[in-house]
Amino acid sequence: MMRCFVLSFTLFFLLILHTPSSTSSSLLPLCNHHDNSNLLYFKNSFPIDNSLYRDGRCSSYSNKIASWKNGTDCCHWDGVTCDTSSGHVIGLDLSCSMLEGPFDPNSTLFHLTHLQQLNLAFNDFHNSPIHPQIGDLVNLSHLNLSSSSFSGDIPSTISHLSKLLSLDLSDDYELRLDESTWSKIIANTTNLKELVLDLIDMSSIKETSLSLLMNFSSSLLSLSLRNTGLHGKFPSGILALPNLQELRLSKNEELKGELPKSNNWSTPLRILDLTGTAFSGQIPDSIGHLKSLNQLFLWYCKFDGMIPLSLWNLTQLTELHLSRNTLHGEIPSLLSNLKHLTILDLSYNSFGGQLPSSLLDLTQLSVLDISSNLFIGPIPSKNATLSKLHTLDLHNNSINGTIPDWCYSLTSLTLLDLSMNQLTGPISKFYIGLQNLINLDLSNNKIHGKIPNWFRDNLLHTWKDLVFLDLSFNKLQGDLPIPPYGIEVFSVTNNNFTGHISSTFCNASSLDVLILSHNHLSGTIPQCLLGASPFLSILDLQVNNFHGSIPTNFSQGSELQTIKLNHNQLEGVLPKSLASCTQLEVLDVAENNIEDVFPNWLQTLPALQVLSLRANKFHGTITTSFNAKHPFPKLRIFDVSNNKFGGPLPTSLFENFQGMKELSDSTHHRPALSYMNSSFSKYTDSVVVIIKGQSMELVRILTIFTTIDLSNNMFNGEIPHVIGELTSLIGLNLSHNQISGIIPQTLGNLTSLEWLDLSWNQLEGEIPVSLTNLNFLAVLNLSENHLEGMIPTGKQFNTFENDSYIGNPMLCGFPLSKSCKNDEEQPPSSILHQKEKPLFGWKSVAAGYGCGMVFGMILGRLFIKTARPLWLARLLCGYTY
Repeated sequence: MMRCFVLSFTLFFLLILHTPSSTSSSLLPLCNHHDNSNLLYFKNSFPIDNSLYRDGRCSSYSNKIASWKNGTDCCHWDGVTCDTSSGHVIGLDLSCSMLEGPFDPNSTLFHLTHLQQLNLAFNDFHNSPIHPQIGDLVNLSHLNLSSSSFSGDIPSTISHLSKLLSLDLSDDYELRLDESTWSKIIANTTNLKELVLDLIDMSSIKETSLSLLMNFSSSLLSLSLRNTGLHGKFPSGILALPNLQELRLSKNEELKGELPKSNNWSTPLRILDLTGTAFSGQIPDSIGHLKSLNQLFLWYCKFDGMIPLSLWNLTQLTELHLSRNTLHGEIPSLLSNLKHLTILDLSYNSFGGQLPSSLLDLTQLSVLDISSNLFIGPIPSKNATLSKLHTLDLHNNSINGTIPDWCYSLTSLTLLDLSMNQLTGPISKFYIGLQNLINLDLSNNKIHGKIPNWFRDNLLHTWKDLVFLDLSFNKLQGDLPIPPYGIEVFSVTNNNFTGHISSTFCNASSLDVLILSHNHLSGTIPQCLLGASPFLSILDLQVNNFHGSIPTNFSQGSELQTIKLNHNQLEGVLPKSLASCTQLEVLDVAENNIEDVFPNWLQTLPALQVLSLRANKFHGTITTSFNAKHPFPKLRIFDVSNNKFGGPLPTSLFENFQGMKELSDSTHHRPALSYMNSSFSKYTDSVVVIIKGQSMELVRILTIFTTIDLSNNMFNGEIPHVIGELTSLIGLNLSHNQISGIIPQTLGNLTSLEWLDLSWNQLEGEIPVSLTNLNFLAVLNLSENHLEGMIPTGKQFNTFENDSYIGNPMLCGFPLSKSCKNDEEQPPSSILHQKEKPLFGWKSVAAGYGCGMVFGMILGRLFIKTARPLWLARLLCGYTY
């Protein structure tokens, strides 16, 4: 009997255990009907539209409120969590729910007073404010309103949420947090474990109020205040909070601080991010106490000194970012202790010595960047098993020797940058597995020899994802390698390549930048090259031996910004299809055999800033086309020198050179410096100008560099007065023509002018006194004319010597030995030269445009003091004479 009872009870118990979940759930209380109604009202305040914009930061999106239906239990709705005993809604997760529209200040959401968790992240509430009613949800322990387009001041009522454990208002960059509200939040939410306020405007919070964070002495686990405008000195005591695990303060450029030197660190700290702050000083030895540290971000700060040896004992580190500081010293073999390291970035510092072979022991590395330092010696050659490495960047050091085989055998490698070193030898064998390569840069080394066949085969068949290849500034020779189909940047400039451009180049239909300049290439330019590359923006073939005509198939919609064909043997005429290149900024066809009339059809190009036709066989008069209201609206460099142009100077063009009429706010100040083609940092436009009879290549074209050069032609007539309106002109050369008449007084309005050459013409009359207004004038040549009278004195005119005026027998006065009648005694030239040396000679001008205007002025002072700093200019500026 007892046995039967036990069996019956057991069966009954098992029956209860195996009752379907639907039966058990029906025993739970239904959703509170008030909460049910409030949720439906909230739903109806937003449209249901599955096509709304989706933020890429959400792994998935779903319109959760679409499942909310009247007459159903809200406890089963998407994103809703109910209390199992009362049926009240205690959790609402509507993150990534495609909610869009203003947030109603009377929203029924604020009636859900039992809510403990509310997440509205990654929606779009149209810059609505966070309404003060948020403070009514006093039971909230977790509140997340991040990335949802809230704006305005954070209400002080949010401090009423005293039970908060997690508060995330980040990435709503139009939100502001004032000092009073900040103080209340810190004072009333003393149990906070996580505080995330990234991108919120906290610039009004004073340094003294930051110390209030010490109130979280025991609770705070994670603090993130990235890009908030914080300033002043950050209290180092925060780094001693006993339970702090994550501290992120990046992109607060005016936030100062130092790392604590004592051992009183927050030892549980796993993530420390000070990127882009003004933290400074040395990295203290005490950092070695952070045994749990996984990620250390100290890049773009102001740290200096050497890395303490204790840092290399932080064996749990997975990411170490020390880039862009002024750290120095050698990297010790202790580096091999960091077995878990996946990212090592020491770039843009002053680390030196040889590369430690222990680098190759970090088998978990995915990124190794030690670029822009002072490392010397060869790359370690021992076998490396860096199977996870996808980025290897050693550029801009003094590394020498040959490239070891292991660099070419990294199966996961996508970026290999060894540029700007002193590597030698031929290109070694790339092993099969290197199929993921995207970026290969071996430029600015001493690599020599021919491109091997296996390299050519890999380009065409293996490296299918390669988009960037730069082999420039080496000593490579032989035929050009053929770029692969999907490549975007292909540069082999300044090598010794010979042969011609194969028509197979035309298969590279994704080309954006093609730079083959400064080689020994010959043959013709393939017609198909332009039509096959619709994305081509830079075509640089200068300084080669190309012949034949320029391709004619420049098409509508072309994206070409720079065309450099100068210093070749091209002939024929300029193709009129160039007028289709509406984005063209630089056209340089100088030093060729082109025979044509002036291409006035180019004047409609709205972006053209540089036009150089120098040293060709252009002829005829220069006129404007009748169908152009504003010809050449942005032109800044106009060089048609050394041709056979004739007739009067082109007054109608000068009248419309708007790009040469722009002035800064003061004639004594220059506009801020900017350079052309800034969209592609590896390429800077250059142009050759003639100053004082010598050619100089400007390796970077300043957008404020404005010159006109019409020299060595057959122009006649007078100098138009309208030239005086081109007030941003820096250089004007009208020499070696047949220009007559007087020098117009209006040239004195060219207050930015640094060189003026009117020599070898038939000018007459006196030199206008107005030219003494040209305070920046460093080069003046008025020789070989019919000028007469007294040479003006004062300012820059006291710095010019005899050769500026020779060949004008009717001129008199200083610096010539011929004195004028009734003239006062001229001061001895030797004495005057000692007292008034020129502030800016033409060589210092050259340096200025190689390095930048301000730096050029500094170099100019060096010229004055030493007269022998050319080596310095060449070293620092990279220009040539």
